[in-house]
Amino acid sequence: MTQYRPGVCNIGREERRKRRTAGALSFAVAAAYTLFVVGTGRPAGLLFGSFPFLFGGFVGVVQHRTGFCAAFGALARYDLSGSGGGTGKVGDAEAVKRDRVRALQVLAAAMAAAVVTTMVVYGVGVVVV
Repeated sequence: MTQYRPGVCNIGREERRKRRTAGALSFAVAAAYTLFVVGTGRPAGLLFGSFPFLFGGFVGVVQHRTGFCAAFGALARYDLSGSGGGTGKVGDAEAVKRDRVRALQVLAAAMAAAVVTTMVVYGVGVVVV
């Protein structure tokens, strides 16, 4: 996508790649943390500590998949420079409102996925630990 569209697209190919990479790294840290807790026989309750890493991972993945950055949406910005577009600030009040609603939707989707995944990690951890 090379054109900013309120509430739909505010990042280009390069920004999407950055979010995919950040999400993958966050998932890797979540996996390492989980393996540490399980592998060292720590209390299963510590598995809830994987939540922030899982949330970060899902934020990255959702932003990559949707082409929409929650932070840029909240700050009324866009960056499509990696896809042949431009960067800038959103000036239209209605567009800013749509972007902020979409930013909340992205974060809510990531939150829901992280909560479910954390519960699964904890459930499996209780059985293993």
